[in-house]
Amino acid sequence: MTSAVAAEPGATTPAIAALAYHDGQFVPLEQAQVPVSTQALQYGTGVFEGIRAYVQADGGLAVFRGHDHYLRLLRSARTLRIDVGLDAEHLCEVTAELLRRTGATTDMYVRPLAYKRALLPGTPPGVQLTGVSDALSINAFRMGSYSDRGGIRVAISSWRRPQSAVLPVRAKVTGGYVNNALAVDEARAAGYDDAILLNSRGQVAEASTSNVFAVVRGRLVTPPVTADLLEGITRDTVVTLAADLLDVDTAFHDLGRDDLCDAEEVFLTGTGAEIVPVTEIGGRPVGDGVPGPLTTALTTAYSEVVRGKDQRYQHWLQPVGSATD
Repeated sequence: MTSAVAAEPGATTPAIAALAYHDGQFVPLEQAQVPVSTQALQYGTGVFEGIRAYVQADGGLAVFRGHDHYLRLLRSARTLRIDVGLDAEHLCEVTAELLRRTGATTDMYVRPLAYKRALLPGTPPGVQLTGVSDALSINAFRMGSYSDRGGIRVAISSWRRPQSAVLPVRAKVTGGYVNNALAVDEARAAGYDDAILLNSRGQVAEASTSNVFAVVRGRLVTPPVTADLLEGITRDTVVTLAADLLDVDTAFHDLGRDDLCDAEEVFLTGTGAEIVPVTEIGGRPVGDGVPGPLTTALTTAYSEVVRGKDQRYQHWLQPVGSATD
């Protein structure tokens, strides 16, 4: 299990300790290793999350919606019969301690991974979920905003999003991301930044690692969970902020590729990507080819919320504190 530790371009920030929580201990990152015989490596039987921690207006660091992410991790783990060994509250505590021990003072990204490790004595070889031990690792690394706020170009992928009857798409299962990797590789080979995947019915599911929103005839629309998508934490955040702060309700209904072609605005949401405008789809401009007013307003609101500038959403933030607290 490896991770890069890098500053944003041009930034001068203090070094952070490369640590991980692995097998119940905080260890140097290079010691957080798994053997090649690990079941999750062989068969993709792991689940994960991506969680951000942001520098706050007061200079401290806080994890954004960590509890919600860990609740989803536990739901995903149950799907693969993985016993994480900790509840959401304790996972949040471990994450805060990991960030304190790294000495992090900049925006961070946290990657928890729960996975099937090795066959238990008496279990025959093969693809299975029972008779296999479980493990948990968490690492964290520096990550600022990396999406192009001026907008990205996306393609409609030839790869389809699997049906929930084929793969548990509402769980963040490691093996399922082969589908996403193929889609984004195809898109980038054609000169695009990302890909939007359709489901088996030809309706919009999601982008490679993000949910999709569109403004269609003045209405904010995002596909429903029945479109075979992952229910994003950022997706939920945007729906909440649109209603609370902008008095804009979100319609949950299917989007076809023709809806995307006719949309006034399209944007993607995800923990890593945050909110990113889509200004071109398959060679066609979206609206005027620039980020639209609703996208821009939501981006501003989201930034203020994650950095603790809007007191109404403090319940979404978990202060990390310092190593001496």
